[in-house]
Amino acid sequence: MEETQNLEMAKADIQSIVSNSEVIYEYSDNFVNKVICGDSLSVMKKMPDKSIDLVVTSPPYNLKNSTGNGMKANTTSGKWAGNALQNGYSHYNDNIPNDEYAQWQYNCLKEMYRLIKDDGAIFYNHKWRVQDGLIQDRKDIIRDLPVRQIIIWKRKGGINFNPGYFLPTYEVIYLIPKPNFKLAPKANAYGDVWEFMQEMKNEHPAPFPVALIERIISSTTSKIVMDPFFGSGTTAIVAMALNRQYVGIELSPDYCKMALARIERNKIKSEVVTNKTALLF
Repeated sequence: MEETQNLEMAKADIQSIVSNSEVIYEYSDNFVNKVICGDSLSVMKKMPDKSIDLVVTSPPYNLKNSTGNGMKANTTSGKWAGNALQNGYSHYNDNIPNDEYAQWQYNCLKEMYRLIKDDGAIFYNHKWRVQDGLIQDRKDIIRDLPVRQIIIWKRKGGINFNPGYFLPTYEVIYLIPKPNFKLAPKANAYGDVWEFMQEMKNEHPAPFPVALIERIISSTTSKIVMDPFFGSGTTAIVAMALNRQYVGIELSPDYCKMALARIERNKIKSEVVTNKTALLF
């Protein structure tokens, strides 16, 4: 009963920001330019085949499930002190057994792949980690999916107190396309190592950098872009700036509220500095 009341309060809070036409709480066939506040896998399973052009997403990394000196809740000292993710995400604690996590993410990717059109693609951002002294390169997630390329996202900074390996300074973006996917003209000149700063001025604990998402979306001719781990809504505000449409799925009512407020602000003034040649539609 308390959980139901909390959800209804969250819905009322969200509706104070936006109209009913921009947020939905159950799957609807009218999902374009909507934020769907619900479980990503459950929602995707209800969506029709080949209804999306592009998926751009970064799931929770399961960082609190660690074999070493990983994050602990409410840490006030040491390398994780003050880290925004030490208590997990709103409505998700980012700590499940790795086998369950890998199966969940594989199932999500299979649904994403079903949803993209024959010339569509998935850009799936993840982080390789050292666990039990060996690299965890996420083959347990990717499995039989048709990866065409791995893009290196070189980040700034970082911290590492483990003397067994060097400071990790990058994440990976898997390009998982359907057979007919092609980049936009001249986008192939970017190369496969991209250097972007992390997003610093964002209430979400793990936001996408706007410039990174602008690079991805503007490198395609996709019209409908989906992010099933929507977070603070970066994918939507970039899609809007590039005259594309978006679909956002987000479990947390708190992040749905955050993203919707950001979308409203971006209707007035965009955060995205765009190259006009990327405005394809």
